[in-house]
Amino acid sequence: MEQPPCVVVILTFNSASIIRETVSQAKKVSPKVFAVDSHSSDSTVAILEELGCTVVQRPFSNYSDQRNWAISQVEGAYGWQLHLDADEVLDEQAVGEIRALLAGTPRFDAYMLRRRDYFMGKMLRFSGVNPWHLRLFRSGAGRCEARLYDQHFISSATPGRLQGFMHDKNSARLTDWINSHNRWSDAEAKEKLGPRMAADNVLQPRLMGDARERTRFIKELYYRLPTGLRSLSYFVYRYVFRLGFLDGTTGFYFAFFQALWFRMLVDAKMYEQRSAQRPPAELKATTHPIPPME
Repeated sequence: MEQPPCVVVILTFNSASIIRETVSQAKKVSPKVFAVDSHSSDSTVAILEELGCTVVQRPFSNYSDQRNWAISQVEGAYGWQLHLDADEVLDEQAVGEIRALLAGTPRFDAYMLRRRDYFMGKMLRFSGVNPWHLRLFRSGAGRCEARLYDQHFISSATPGRLQGFMHDKNSARLTDWINSHNRWSDAEAKEKLGPRMAADNVLQPRLMGDARERTRFIKELYYRLPTGLRSLSYFVYRYVFRLGFLDGTTGFYFAFFQALWFRMLVDAKMYEQRSAQRPPAELKATTHPIPPME
């Protein structure tokens, strides 16, 4: 049976250090790679063109806007879309699974892959978050939810699962991890304090849903815990119950920075924003009248 046409869509910005590895693996799935670059100042575009990718330039507004624009550009020409970030490298198992299902008759119209976390250049076998993401879908069956942070692709179709991994190699240096998570803490705080989005535009939290929906349900419960206690509880969960200590020193640092720095930073920024929105308290007179001079 003829393989259904598939395009790999990658968002890039100053990704020269990793993009060659990402594209090389992606091209094992499909020779068609569509890259949306946000005006990189390094050699990202040159590498993409060298590898035979189609490259378009578009200023970056936010992740969901960029993703949904890219979807609209390719959905008329390809039956399937696989969406990756510039630093997400497919492993051989994921490549083989995707090739096999596209060569046959796919059972589902959308598929989830799990992401393997890296920290300080080391793959985390136990302490990583390793979330599931819907990244492969028929054109017309998926879009990116309208959120400022922690965006997922959503679909009306029930997704299947692939067992291979996307290796998220965005944290080769601790400095890069801190800089990106500092930006993301701004977005998370703004997201939590802003108005709730319409249900059809975001992934809904469901205890009995798929892995993504259960994670979002648990995250809703997390934000009901007292400030301070929730970040400490998350550290214990990641480092102890998820066996993060088996990743050695790197596992400790990841659990510490993920829970006691990043999550606490989100709480602090939420507190700061709430404080700035409160009207100034009326000053109470605390001085006694000055007695008249005799």
